[in-house]
Amino acid sequence: MSNFEFQRAIVRPVDEYNQKLVSRVHPPDWVNPQPADCYDLLVIGAGTAGLVVAAGAAGLDLGLKVALVEKHLLGGDCLNFGCVPSKTIIRSARVVGEIWRARNFGINAPQYVDVDFPAVMQRMRQIRASISYQDSAERLQKLGIDVFLGSAKFVNSNTVEVGDRILQFQKAAITTGATAARPSIPGIEQAGYLTNQTVFSLIQRPPRLAVLGAGPVGCELAQAFRRLGCEVVLFHRHSQILNKEDADAAEIVQNFFLKEKIRLLLDCQVQRVEKTRDGKTIYFSCNGKEDWVTVDEILAAAGRLPNVEGLNLESADVEYDCSKGVKVNDYLQTTNPNIFAAGDVCMDWKFTHAADAAARIVIKNALLSPFGWGRYKLSNLVIPWVTYTDPEIARVGMSERQVQEKGMKVNTIKIPFSSVDRAIADGEEEGFVKILYKKGTDEILGATVVARHAGEMISQITTAMVNKIGLNKLSSVIHPYPTQAEAIKKAADVYRRTLLTPKTKRFLKLLTRLS
Repeated sequence: MSNFEFQRAIVRPVDEYNQKLVSRVHPPDWVNPQPADCYDLLVIGAGTAGLVVAAGAAGLDLGLKVALVEKHLLGGDCLNFGCVPSKTIIRSARVVGEIWRARNFGINAPQYVDVDFPAVMQRMRQIRASISYQDSAERLQKLGIDVFLGSAKFVNSNTVEVGDRILQFQKAAITTGATAARPSIPGIEQAGYLTNQTVFSLIQRPPRLAVLGAGPVGCELAQAFRRLGCEVVLFHRHSQILNKEDADAAEIVQNFFLKEKIRLLLDCQVQRVEKTRDGKTIYFSCNGKEDWVTVDEILAAAGRLPNVEGLNLESADVEYDCSKGVKVNDYLQTTNPNIFAAGDVCMDWKFTHAADAAARIVIKNALLSPFGWGRYKLSNLVIPWVTYTDPEIARVGMSERQVQEKGMKVNTIKIPFSSVDRAIADGEEEGFVKILYKKGTDEILGATVVARHAGEMISQITTAMVNKIGLNKLSSVIHPYPTQAEAIKKAADVYRRTLLTPKTKRFLKLLTRLS
């Protein structure tokens, strides 16, 4: 592949918005620069982790020579096939959800909601293109980063080949991300299916949609497409959706799905798929009973695999596993001490904000920790995450299941939103705030929030955990009334009331007599 013949990117449909997107994140007229003699830092993969590592290193303003290699679209999954497009259509779907619930608030909205599906998808493409400049080749170049478009391949432990360019480096970071796993279901390849990399290219609404996998991505998109007018059937091999969350949290979302007429097929194994004149027929077995359903499209949303193929990591002395990704230690260092990794290619936390946080560790440990002094550890991170269903589930720290598995002694405080005035006024009483704290102390070990805007609330608890602020101090924080976040203060107040032991009460009674 010569410098002028890297693989051109096409994002469908080829309209003005996707053309604008591609012109920024994989410009067709891009000419790879002449490489520097040796790069201080070479970054392979321009998703969130790669962008943060490269831009952060260049932004130190230390005169470092930084190169960034990307074979497809700058911005990676988050911009192109993940957070940005999914949350944009989820916002449209939430409008539908509001209209469905309008009569609960005295608003006589029509029962039938006329969703202009092509317009919803066009809005998504327009927004994606409008914010893509932050990840563009032009902006990165202005930051002083040498951007190479093409596939990177290690030649040896300090050299990478990109087309006809040879790039030598002192330190490198592998940030190639992950890709949706191919489902091993007989017939599905012939029938055809969607993944997160193709579902956002839809311009017409599929009347009948099957979603394989009821993890976060599957649940978010199943609900969104149901609200946008699709008949949705959701397959899951476990007995409850979102099975990695606390059971009571997942149950609330599951009940919402049932109310919205999403067909749930739980404890289910898909056996095969056939393409027929009526669509795509899925044959499955649930609890030993065989059945079938015919749909127009299938969305595979069960699992992701790290992007390690084609990198020739063996030549760089970097150990990896095709399922688990690049092997790293707690400092995000690979088996080659001069090569680091971050993001989905090496981490269990496959979230944009986790990749961002890990990228900052790479900058510190690769460039600013001589002789290993002052290195940061991945295990020290407190990572929250959110499933953007309606209501949302947000969690940070340990879950009840994890606490039980470790045999830890903890106490639990659970505040239902049915006891929170603002949630009652909002008609959003189904959720809760649950906080786990270490027995005998006020140390917060974990929390789960189920609410329409749980993702906006969880950061208060995350901030407390990061800064070692216990429930006692959290109780003294004044919350505006009325807000749903007041549930967090209520939880802290419950803890403080546990301090009123008989001995404490006798002492307080003495104080009142002396006052």
